[in-house]
Amino acid sequence: MAPAAGMLNAGMVGIGTFRLDRPALDLVRAAKGDQIVSLCIPCRNEAPTIGRLVGLIRRELMGPGGVVDELIVIDDASTDGTGWEAAQAGARVVPIGDVHAVHGPGRGKGNALWASLLVSLGDVVVWCDGDLTSFEPDWIPRLAAPLLVDPGIGLVKASYRRPTDTGGGGRTTELVARPLLSLYYPELARLDQPLAGEYAVRAATAAEIPFVQGWGVEIAMLIDMAERFGPQVITQVDLGLREHRHHPLEALSLQAAEVMATVLARTAEGKLLDEDLRLTRAGGATLPLNLAQRPPLVDLE
Repeated sequence: MAPAAGMLNAGMVGIGTFRLDRPALDLVRAAKGDQIVSLCIPCRNEAPTIGRLVGLIRRELMGPGGVVDELIVIDDASTDGTGWEAAQAGARVVPIGDVHAVHGPGRGKGNALWASLLVSLGDVVVWCDGDLTSFEPDWIPRLAAPLLVDPGIGLVKASYRRPTDTGGGGRTTELVARPLLSLYYPELARLDQPLAGEYAVRAATAAEIPFVQGWGVEIAMLIDMAERFGPQVITQVDLGLREHRHHPLEALSLQAAEVMATVLARTAEGKLLDEDLRLTRAGGATLPLNLAQRPPLVDLE
């Protein structure tokens, strides 16, 4: 017999897999009540994919009987018309500059995620990437359901398969994130996709942790949530197959370096890291690592 919704796979230590005992859409409709579900998409130069993604979400998940109450696209200084495409498709578009004007400048994916949490109204906030090519509307209720059903859950990560015949994926996860988590935070290493861009949070819980501005945001969120609230507030749900645009290996080295430095900065040894960390390319060129943090929302005046 399959575990009932809300039960966790006891084979994992601290973190479990949330099992749905009925269709996710039905579960969310029954459990949602007056809670607000916000779907936020941080985007930078995702014009080829964002319009279709927004249109699909509006048709399938919003309006009468829908489960998404607001759809926000954070336009992170795009130069390819991403914001226009998203607005035309029906999203509420927030230029990152509007947030910077009030809270000071920032940069990076984590900065955009923090901005979306700041401007959203949701009790539950679901994030997904804007470059998805295999998006299924069912992903959103699947990610939101554990938070609506179980008040003890604060973070829901996506679990999925990535096809190897189209380039695969998860290179930073398997070569950097999982080995480091295995060494320092083994209870988190058993997550299928610790760096997944599709995940959901309880807004009140996420408001109590800082947000790393760069590529380390996802792994920092896992570590900080587990350390502040305990790993039992984290779970994962199966979303099936995921495909997205792949980045060349050299482009991933900066991401990998920021993920690595973010983990190490949270260890005893990492407290001694130089603040001016840089990635050195072959030939001697260097790139600064973005380890800056936005403060917890509860600390804002």
